[in-house]
Amino acid sequence: MKEYTIQPTENGIRLDKLLFKAMPAAPSGTVYKSLRKKRVKVNGKRMTDGSVKLKTGDVLELYINDEFFERSGHGAWMNSRVDADFAYEDENIAVLCKPAGLPSQDNEDAPGYSLESAFRKTLFERGEFDAQAAYIPSLCHRIDRNTSGLVIAAKNLSAHRTAAEKIKSKEIRKFYLCRVEGLLKPEQSDVSGYIIKTGRDKVRFSKSEQNGGKAASLRYRVLDFDGRSSLAEVELLSGRTHQIRAVMSALGHPICGDIKYGAKTRSSDYQDLKAYRLVFDFNSDAGVLEYLRGKEVVYGEY
Repeated sequence: MKEYTIQPTENGIRLDKLLFKAMPAAPSGTVYKSLRKKRVKVNGKRMTDGSVKLKTGDVLELYINDEFFERSGHGAWMNSRVDADFAYEDENIAVLCKPAGLPSQDNEDAPGYSLESAFRKTLFERGEFDAQAAYIPSLCHRIDRNTSGLVIAAKNLSAHRTAAEKIKSKEIRKFYLCRVEGLLKPEQSDVSGYIIKTGRDKVRFSKSEQNGGKAASLRYRVLDFDGRSSLAEVELLSGRTHQIRAVMSALGHPICGDIKYGAKTRSSDYQDLKAYRLVFDFNSDAGVLEYLRGKEVVYGEY
């Protein structure tokens, strides 16, 4: 028999999801069979419904073979050599500053080398979560590897669900700064159209609907012009891959340094694009994150 206590980071997790996490070596059929056979107890009561949501402090008794609980280790994040830079932090979320060139999340070629791994390792070293827990602190959204800026990460499941929902409903507004080639006109505009995938890691923007295209929109305003390039603030109204880069290229003003999307010169290793401001502009109840209503987080100077 294995005993497991629900951690604060796991509050609200479904019983079946917890079992999948607790038993990484078990096939899905084994998990559901364990429930049907009443081999799972919660606070002393046998459970058969995997959709039951668990609360902090609930005690699980699992009468399941030991081999299904074997783990291969804590994960690559335990050995991350990246430092997490915090722009904001509270008991539920953090807003992290991602440098250009660092992936948001791990990839197979460089396990542990990501913003998410750095975040996890920092919290673990502080003693803020159990590495064996079903929910491991995670990013709520991503930005491109070669883009710098702000990324929201959650410390617990409830915060993650809420933040992801508010990002999807555009109640967390995301603003970027980009420097583009030439004088961008008009000085402010809403741009709508479609993003079409054109290759393994490239897209294009079209104002007319095309087969396979996904609706995309953004709003920009010019902040400055230095005689050669324009500094613009861009608000994303949809979340599409390389959206700002493709739109600016289609407007004839590629982002400075963005050779892939038509920039004439490269002054650094990365395009001049930064996710610099987040506004928690809730227009409906935000549950565990309600206290963030109206808050704004800004990254660096511009």
